[in-house]
Amino acid sequence: MTFRKLKQNSFYRILCLIALITFQACGIYSFTGASIPPGVTTFQVNFFENIAGNRPGSTVEPGLDNEFTNALQDLIMNQTNLDLVTADGQLIYEGEITEYSVTPMSATAQITAAQNRLKMSVAFRFINTKIEEDDFSKTYSFFYDFPAELQVYDIKDAAHKEIFDRITQDIFNDTLAKW
Repeated sequence: MTFRKLKQNSFYRILCLIALITFQACGIYSFTGASIPPGVTTFQVNFFENIAGNRPGSTVEPGLDNEFTNALQDLIMNQTNLDLVTADGQLIYEGEITEYSVTPMSATAQITAAQNRLKMSVAFRFINTKIEEDDFSKTYSFFYDFPAELQVYDIKDAAHKEIFDRITQDIFNDTLAKW
């Protein structure tokens, strides 16, 4: 073996050793950004009941609770390798939809609304049965602005997608990505 090949071989071995040490130090990591605690293999998303109708100014949107619960389940399943269970999950996601309201955001010269805002808030609780220090409660909110000449029914699909995407991603980041 020539000196040049020996030197090149040593370089690759050292490079591989550095890479191995670096990845070992990072612990369990997913390329989706999830940092799953050691020993955790399951998660549970309890039904997010829609209690927004009990709050002044909020309206009840049929099926909203089911849609949001499914959106959160789908996000976690798609971005982790955790198994979804209906009971005894190691990570438990639960809460209630506390606000679902439409409010005028800007007015016209005729004193009518030019733009409306659909806002949704979720009172959220996270329970990590493996690491109790990770448990927390927090309220998440997001909104969707739309022209006043449209009704909620006209923009509901796009609005729910945008609101759900933002709230579920914020929940994911706070519970599994730790951003």
